[in-house]
Amino acid sequence: MAARHHIGGRQLSRNSGQRRALYRSLLNALVEHDRIRTTEAKAKEIQPMLEKLITLGRTDTVTNRRTAMTILAKPASVTRLFEDIGPRFAARAGGYTRIFKIKVRVGDAAVICQIEMVE
Repeated sequence: MAARHHIGGRQLSRNSGQRRALYRSLLNALVEHDRIRTTEAKAKEIQPMLEKLITLGRTDTVTNRRTAMTILAKPASVTRLFEDIGPRFAARAGGYTRIFKIKVRVGDAAVICQIEMVE
């Protein structure tokens, strides 16, 4: 059997298309609402993606907007990213988000977390 060298990320019991759609919807929800509740695995998986998006949103250029559009695919989210979120974190060097555990879900004992943008 071949080793899994240099294969990162979680599969989350989904194929690659479903996983990409899940990440996109979670990122859109985070950009819209500033905080969401999800499982710990999903939160840890999308945190670096959101950090990179916010860094992209700090400088409003056509190239950055197009790059964000390929990831989010929702014009309203891209507009909010560049007009509200980017300027809010312009003076911050990084660490735009935080994750904290809320509870353990009764049905499958999954750890439920809240991921939010820091103020």
